Amino acid sequence: MRIRRKKWAEKELKEAKFYINNPEIGYRNTWRERFKNPENPLHIEIGCGKGIFISTLAKANPNINYIAIDMIEAMLGVSKRNIEQSYKDEEVSNLFLIRANAERILDVFGEEDKVNRIYINFCNPWPRKKHKKRRLTHIRQLENYKKFLAENSEIYFKTDNDELFEESLEYFKDAGFKEIKKTYDLHNEVIFDNIETEHEKMFSEQGIKIKAGIFQL
Repeated sequence: MRIRRKKWAEKELKEAKFYINNPEIGYRNTWRERFKNPENPLHIEIGCGKGIFISTLAKANPNINYIAIDMIEAMLGVSKRNIEQSYKDEEVSNLFLIRANAERILDVFGEEDKVNRIYINFCNPWPRKKHKKRRLTHIRQLENYKKFLAENSEIYFKTDNDELFEESLEYFKDAGFKEIKKTYDLHNEVIFDNIETEHEKMFSEQGIKIKAGIFQL
């Protein structure tokens, strides 16, 4: 998603206690101890966009710790505001918003972090052959995730793109993930408690069916 620069984003992000600008410095393998309840499950969203999905999810599940990842400052600024709106006057104690590049995710997470679930929602489909390795579901990326995922962890994946979904099914299989559930029409065949993202609403209004799956390591 393209977004215009937000002049206020840098200042507001610096002031947010739940925001981390350089997570690759000193955070790898220590994420669990950063939360008030380090024994809680740890879930992350890669490519959080405007943060509506993760802020709604984290507020509704105080017994789960969350990390939301994006790399665009303006997008992170909007996410920060949406998180604060969800929590209102409550402390944001079970969610960190971080700035990181998914292609260098192993600089941020390590095997001691034992992530229990990854959410990938409406990622860039990178349709050109030479760019497909940049997909967040590409086998190269899945192999990276495996290095910090806990045993029996899961990846929840949603997309509007038919080709990306079909090819991702093969990526998951080749990377050793077990397909737990899948659907080619999430809104008529619900396979998990769904929180609609901003992209999802837009695509659904255009009549595009949402594809989704759960894959277990």
